[in-house]
Amino acid sequence: MNSIRRGLLWAMLLLVAFVACTSAAPAVRLKVGATPVPHAEILEVVRPMLAAKGIDLEIIEFTDYVTPNLALNDGDIDANFFQHVPYLESFATDRRLNITYLAKVHIEPMGAYSRRYESADELPNRAKVGIPNDPTNGGRALLLLQKYGLIALDPKAGISATVFDITSNPKNLQITELDAAQLPRSLEDMDLAIINSNFALEAKLVPTKDALFMEDADSPYANVLAVRTADVSNEALRELARALMSPEIADFILREYEGSVVPAQELNF
Repeated sequence: MNSIRRGLLWAMLLLVAFVACTSAAPAVRLKVGATPVPHAEILEVVRPMLAAKGIDLEIIEFTDYVTPNLALNDGDIDANFFQHVPYLESFATDRRLNITYLAKVHIEPMGAYSRRYESADELPNRAKVGIPNDPTNGGRALLLLQKYGLIALDPKAGISATVFDITSNPKNLQITELDAAQLPRSLEDMDLAIINSNFALEAKLVPTKDALFMEDADSPYANVLAVRTADVSNEALRELARALMSPEIADFILREYEGSVVPAQELNF
């Protein structure tokens, strides 16, 4: 009888231990794709916030602007965090992808950099200028050049402007389109390069200190948490969006990036 009781006691202890371990384990795992800086860094701060809610955040780093959206649409990841709204909308339309966004998280003002000159006024005739080769960031770069008087664009082109929409080019700038990630490395060969802040930060450039000029903080190009359209009501993804909107994340962005990245803080649900 004693042996039976001891057996039952051990069985009960094992059951309690199993239930305790099971309840302590995260109930949900989210795989989120992100470019390293600042997106993956911000997600690292979010990770323990989600763990406290039973959500295990797995961060998968990408170094290009194409693969993360394809991986999201194909179901290889649950969300991504690397792109602004015009790029997302353009890419989704062109590739017929069913993706949207849950939150606008921050703005990364695009800037103009040079190893050779300290102001735009110093640029020589026929200066070599690098801009991103994807449609939305290319148009964004051209609009920045226009804002600072280096070119003029056909007003009908808007954010979709291309080099073919340039109507005035007083310095005869020689504009070369390159992959956005390659632009920091092109600085040695270019007189000027228009670089997204995430790639500038990866290259140890400080936009607020090193850029000759940059977009205003009220730029419409907010970076977003993208998800599949079918998952907009997924509560774990909404918890991730809420965490990215939290005061803790806004404070981290302001403190860590000193104005090179600016909180946007807008939910889309």
